[in-house]
Amino acid sequence: MAKPRELKRRIRSVQNTRKITKTMELVSTSKLKRAQDRVVGARPYAQALAEVIGDLYSPALAERFPLLRQPAHGVRRAAVVLITSNRGLCGAFNANLIRESRRRMKELEDQGAQVELHLIGKKGIGFFKFTRRPVASQRIDIGDRPTAAHAADVMEPLMAQFTAGTLDAVDVVFAKFNSAVSTPPTTLRILPVTPPSSRRSGGQETKAAVNYILKPSAEAILESLLPLYVRNQMYRALVETAAAEHGARRTAMKNATDAGGDMLDLLQRTFNRARQGQITQELAEIVGGAEALQG
Repeated sequence: MAKPRELKRRIRSVQNTRKITKTMELVSTSKLKRAQDRVVGARPYAQALAEVIGDLYSPALAERFPLLRQPAHGVRRAAVVLITSNRGLCGAFNANLIRESRRRMKELEDQGAQVELHLIGKKGIGFFKFTRRPVASQRIDIGDRPTAAHAADVMEPLMAQFTAGTLDAVDVVFAKFNSAVSTPPTTLRILPVTPPSSRRSGGQETKAAVNYILKPSAEAILESLLPLYVRNQMYRALVETAAAEHGARRTAMKNATDAGGDMLDLLQRTFNRARQGQITQELAEIVGGAEALQG
């Protein structure tokens, strides 16, 4: 059994660590609310954009816009954008995202596609640097407060490559924010744009009813909306991953705080037993010494 002095030192260490994890839990809870508000604000706008594009879409128009053009001979060259966090201490959050990106890249490569990797976040960069995987681009400046400008910076070069025909598809791997405890890694195909051209009615798919006065024309509107839609899809992925990161960190820090409390209880009981044993031994030595003096 450890000595009482050593146990007291371990108790102080666990108490200090528990204060840190509790503070990080509170900070993540505070940041999660703001990040969740950004997610809630981004989703209706993205849905409305998709509905408008779906209403305007037609096969004839699709041939005029490169962002709508499906690859004629399958995907031969694809880009995978992986979004991870810059910081750790969030459980298996980053590991799950990296695992999903590797699964997606393997799936594309098994189909005969050449895959280029684009990384956002220090954790993904660190992992693929360790595995010596070639990386087409990387950035760590976005952090947990992404903006529309960040999304545009990421997507503009990829849209240019897709328009030029050097890319056949662009996938983004991100954490979908369902709730603070449900953030599954998700793969979303951003390019080519696949609009929801039909809706279900009575169990059958029907063409959505168009109720617009188009001015100047559907072509001019799509020309403006398509790049905006693509950038918005990336922005959604960034804000959902940021919110998911805070949710994962809050859960991880709460689990660490609870585990620290359990460890403190165990150490305190062990310390009490050790102290009781020490006191009993001292009393026995005193009684034995007194009896020896009387004898």
